[in-house]
Amino acid sequence: MKRMVKLLIGVALAAGFAATAAAQFEKPEDAIAYRQAVMVVIGQHFGRMAAVVKGQSPYDPAAFEKNAAIVNALGSLPWEAFLFPGTDKGKTDLKPAAFKEKDKFMQDAQNIEADVAKLAEIAKAGDLNAIKAQFGQTGKSCKSCHDSFRK
Repeated sequence: MKRMVKLLIGVALAAGFAATAAAQFEKPEDAIAYRQAVMVVIGQHFGRMAAVVKGQSPYDPAAFEKNAAIVNALGSLPWEAFLFPGTDKGKTDLKPAAFKEKDKFMQDAQNIEADVAKLAEIAKAGDLNAIKAQFGQTGKSCKSCHDSFRK
Protein backbone atom coordinates (compact mmCIF):
# COMPACT_ATOMS: atom_id res chain seq x y z
CA MET A 1 0.00 0.00 0.00
CA LYS A 2 2.86 2.40 0.82
CA ARG A 3 4.39 1.68 -2.56
CA MET A 4 1.10 2.52 -4.29
CA VAL A 5 0.79 5.77 -2.34
CA LYS A 6 4.36 6.75 -3.25
CA LEU A 7 3.71 5.92 -6.90
CA LEU A 8 0.53 7.96 -6.98
CA ILE A 9 2.25 10.90 -5.30
CA GLY A 10 5.02 10.74 -7.89
CA VAL A 11 2.56 10.56 -10.75
CA ALA A 12 0.53 13.43 -9.26
CA LEU A 13 3.65 15.57 -9.04
CA ALA A 14 4.47 14.76 -12.65
CA ALA A 15 0.96 15.77 -13.66
CA GLY A 16 1.34 19.00 -11.71
CA PHE A 17 4.35 19.89 -13.78
CA ALA A 18 2.59 19.17 -17.07
CA ALA A 19 1.62 22.78 -17.71
CA THR A 20 5.15 24.02 -17.15
CA ALA A 21 6.61 21.20 -19.25
CA ALA A 22 4.95 22.48 -22.41
CA ALA A 23 6.38 25.93 -21.81
CA GLN A 24 9.86 24.43 -21.52
CA PHE A 25 10.08 22.98 -25.02
CA GLU A 26 12.79 24.80 -26.89
CA LYS A 27 12.44 22.89 -30.13
CA PRO A 28 9.71 20.89 -31.82
CA GLU A 29 11.91 17.79 -31.46
CA ASP A 30 11.77 18.19 -27.66
CA ALA A 31 7.98 18.27 -27.70
CA ILE A 32 7.84 15.26 -30.04
CA ALA A 33 10.19 13.25 -27.80
CA TYR A 34 8.18 14.22 -24.71
CA ARG A 35 4.81 13.24 -26.10
CA GLN A 36 6.15 10.01 -27.57
CA ALA A 37 7.69 9.04 -24.22
CA VAL A 38 4.43 9.71 -22.39
CA MET A 39 2.45 7.75 -24.96
CA VAL A 40 4.85 4.78 -24.70
CA VAL A 41 4.30 4.60 -20.94
CA ILE A 42 0.54 4.99 -21.35
CA GLY A 43 0.58 2.27 -24.01
CA GLN A 44 2.50 -0.13 -21.76
CA HIS A 45 0.00 0.21 -18.92
CA PHE A 46 -3.01 0.19 -21.25
CA GLY A 47 -1.64 -2.98 -22.84
CA ARG A 48 -1.42 -4.67 -19.45
CA MET A 49 -5.07 -3.86 -18.84
CA ALA A 50 -6.02 -5.03 -22.34
CA ALA A 51 -4.45 -8.43 -21.66
CA VAL A 52 -6.68 -8.81 -18.60
CA VAL A 53 -9.81 -7.65 -20.41
CA LYS A 54 -9.12 -10.10 -23.26
CA GLY A 55 -8.55 -12.95 -20.81
CA GLN A 56 -4.88 -13.31 -21.75
CA SER A 57 -3.70 -12.44 -18.24
CA PRO A 58 -5.29 -13.19 -14.88
CA TYR A 59 -7.31 -10.45 -13.24
CA ASP A 60 -5.46 -9.00 -10.27
CA PRO A 61 -7.68 -6.19 -8.96
CA ALA A 62 -4.82 -4.29 -7.29
CA ALA A 63 -2.61 -4.46 -10.38
CA PHE A 64 -5.44 -3.42 -12.67
CA GLU A 65 -6.31 -0.50 -10.41
CA LYS A 66 -2.65 0.57 -10.36
CA ASN A 67 -2.39 0.47 -14.15
CA ALA A 68 -5.61 2.43 -14.54
CA ALA A 69 -4.40 5.04 -12.03
CA ILE A 70 -1.12 5.46 -13.90
CA VAL A 71 -2.85 5.90 -17.25
CA ASN A 72 -5.25 8.36 -15.65
CA ALA A 73 -2.43 10.40 -14.11
CA LEU A 74 -0.41 10.48 -17.33
CA GLY A 75 -3.41 11.03 -19.59
CA SER A 76 -3.33 14.80 -19.42
CA LEU A 77 0.39 15.19 -20.09
CA PRO A 78 0.84 14.83 -23.86
CA TRP A 79 -1.80 17.18 -25.27
CA GLU A 80 0.05 20.51 -25.21
CA ALA A 81 3.13 18.81 -26.61
CA PHE A 82 1.05 17.46 -29.49
CA LEU A 83 0.19 20.96 -30.65
CA PHE A 84 3.54 22.65 -30.02
CA PRO A 85 4.41 24.59 -33.19
CA GLY A 86 6.38 22.55 -35.69
CA THR A 87 5.57 19.16 -34.19
CA ASP A 88 3.66 18.12 -37.29
CA LYS A 89 7.05 17.76 -39.00
CA GLY A 90 9.99 15.52 -38.22
CA LYS A 91 9.93 12.00 -36.80
CA THR A 92 6.28 11.84 -35.81
CA ASP A 93 3.10 9.93 -36.50
CA LEU A 94 0.97 13.03 -35.91
CA LYS A 95 -1.08 14.00 -38.94
CA PRO A 96 -1.20 17.69 -39.93
CA ALA A 97 -4.97 17.39 -39.44
CA ALA A 98 -4.41 17.79 -35.68
CA PHE A 99 -3.36 21.39 -36.34
CA LYS A 100 -6.00 22.05 -38.98
CA GLU A 101 -8.78 20.60 -36.81
CA LYS A 102 -7.44 21.69 -33.42
CA ASP A 103 -10.90 21.92 -31.82
CA LYS A 104 -11.78 18.34 -32.83
CA PHE A 105 -8.36 17.13 -31.72
CA MET A 106 -8.73 18.75 -28.30
CA GLN A 107 -12.29 17.41 -27.98
CA ASP A 108 -10.96 13.91 -28.66
CA ALA A 109 -8.30 14.54 -26.00
CA GLN A 110 -10.95 15.58 -23.49
CA ASN A 111 -13.04 12.50 -24.32
CA ILE A 112 -10.04 10.25 -23.75
CA GLU A 113 -9.23 11.93 -20.44
CA ALA A 114 -12.83 11.56 -19.26
CA ASP A 115 -13.02 7.91 -20.26
CA VAL A 116 -9.67 7.12 -18.63
CA ALA A 117 -10.82 8.84 -15.43
CA LYS A 118 -13.99 6.72 -15.44
CA LEU A 119 -11.93 3.58 -16.00
CA ALA A 120 -9.68 4.43 -13.04
CA GLU A 121 -12.73 5.01 -10.85
CA ILE A 122 -14.46 1.81 -11.93
CA ALA A 123 -11.23 -0.16 -11.41
CA LYS A 124 -11.32 0.82 -7.73
CA ALA A 125 -14.62 -1.04 -7.31
CA GLY A 126 -13.14 -4.22 -8.78
CA ASP A 127 -16.17 -5.32 -10.86
CA LEU A 128 -14.53 -6.96 -13.86
CA ASN A 129 -17.67 -6.77 -16.02
CA ALA A 130 -17.98 -3.02 -15.41
CA ILE A 131 -14.24 -2.66 -16.04
CA LYS A 132 -14.53 -4.49 -19.36
CA ALA A 133 -17.37 -2.24 -20.49
CA GLN A 134 -15.52 0.97 -19.61
CA PHE A 135 -12.26 -0.34 -21.02
CA GLY A 136 -14.07 -0.89 -24.33
CA GLN A 137 -15.39 2.67 -24.29
CA THR A 138 -11.94 4.03 -23.44
CA GLY A 139 -10.41 2.03 -26.26
CA LYS A 140 -12.97 3.47 -28.69
CA SER A 141 -12.03 7.00 -27.63
CA CYS A 142 -8.34 6.29 -28.17
CA LYS A 143 -9.02 4.64 -31.54
CA SER A 144 -11.13 7.56 -32.71
CA CYS A 145 -8.28 9.96 -32.08
CA HIS A 146 -5.72 7.62 -33.66
CA ASP A 147 -7.90 7.12 -36.73
CA SER A 148 -8.29 10.86 -37.23
CA PHE A 149 -4.90 12.17 -36.19
CA ARG A 150 -2.26 9.43 -36.30
CA LYS A 151 -0.45 8.29 -39.46
